[in-house]
Amino acid sequence: MFDLERWQEIFEAIRKNKLRTFLTGLSVASGIFILVILLATGKGIENGVAKQFERDAASRISVWTGVTSQGYKGLNPGRFIQLKNNDFDQTVLKYQDQLEYKSSIYRIWSGLTTYNNENGSYRIEGALPDYQFLENESMTAGRFINNYDQENYEKVAVIGQKVYTDLFKGKKAIGEYIDITGIKFKVIGVFTDPGGEREEARIMMPLSTSQRVFNAGENIRNIAFTLQSTGNFNRDVEASNVFTTQLEDQLKTRHTIAPTDNRAITVRSNLQETKRFYDLNNMISLFFWAVGICTIIAGVVGVSNIMLIIVKERTKEIGIRKAIGAEPWSIIWMIMHESIFITAIAGFLGLIFGLGLLELAGPAIETEFISNPSVDFNIAISTVFILIIAGAIAGFFPAYRAAKIKPIEALNDD
Repeated sequence: MFDLERWQEIFEAIRKNKLRTFLTGLSVASGIFILVILLATGKGIENGVAKQFERDAASRISVWTGVTSQGYKGLNPGRFIQLKNNDFDQTVLKYQDQLEYKSSIYRIWSGLTTYNNENGSYRIEGALPDYQFLENESMTAGRFINNYDQENYEKVAVIGQKVYTDLFKGKKAIGEYIDITGIKFKVIGVFTDPGGEREEARIMMPLSTSQRVFNAGENIRNIAFTLQSTGNFNRDVEASNVFTTQLEDQLKTRHTIAPTDNRAITVRSNLQETKRFYDLNNMISLFFWAVGICTIIAGVVGVSNIMLIIVKERTKEIGIRKAIGAEPWSIIWMIMHESIFITAIAGFLGLIFGLGLLELAGPAIETEFISNPSVDFNIAISTVFILIIAGAIAGFFPAYRAAKIKPIEALNDD
């Protein structure tokens, strides 16, 4: 029931102790504000990490080679390991039931490309049709490489958005011919890539064509796969770990590499990297929660201390109330009412300022590992209500102490 007199008492007490009430409310509001900002930062880190892994398929497994660092079976260290078509074919044959997408890649890091009077130097990649999905690319015009292109050594090219912008200046590209290192290729598609301009400064062609044009024979630079998903992240990570270990052992055996040589063959799983980042992010989030909650607790303790001071200041008033028949619970509720009011107002103000700052500045925050920090409103509002409950508890103990004061002792208090 609404008690006007009770509210008048609360506002009168606040008016008499403006500075004390302000500082108490500030400590509570800052606790909520800091918690909101910390939770938003944690979410921003999560968004940034997710954005990093959007560049390629989330479950991509990549294979590349280097130079042996150990001698093995009479072979000296320092051998460069060259992957061949057969490495890819044997892997696909052995694990075909587990694989989703698959491609081997032959890469030229810089290929001079010309169209009419425009030219540029771009990365050239020969790949198989599945490479579009392994790279998480989207077609903005035309199509990607298909099996017919691969089987018939077609001189066709799929160009990135930056290549299209540089060479065609917005004009139609599909069906036009570009000159790549002196050889004509027909443009059949234009793609975009989540990795941005760097990834869009590439030209794709059939693997078979690239190997023939650049005299690569059976050589390939990299191999990439994704595995069939089980629908469970942890099981997918486990399956990826098993596959990468088996594949690394298989390739080391084929190329006579020491089992302990970690430089000659590298098999990296995006899922493993993703799990590491998310585990780290979970630890950061827990740390942020701990810091935020400790800040809020400090504010609530401040409220409790203020309520103790208020009880001390109003000892005679409480004694008079009890002497004329006030019930203990009415005394308790009187003290708790003020505690809850201060906590609620300060908590909501801290929440509003925190959410307001995020609304204004959040979308503008775009760094490599932090993107659009935000906080779930339901979590934020729930935190405030928990804070109000904590404020009620903080006010209860001083109020309970006040209710136990004997009228004669209260009236004699100095």
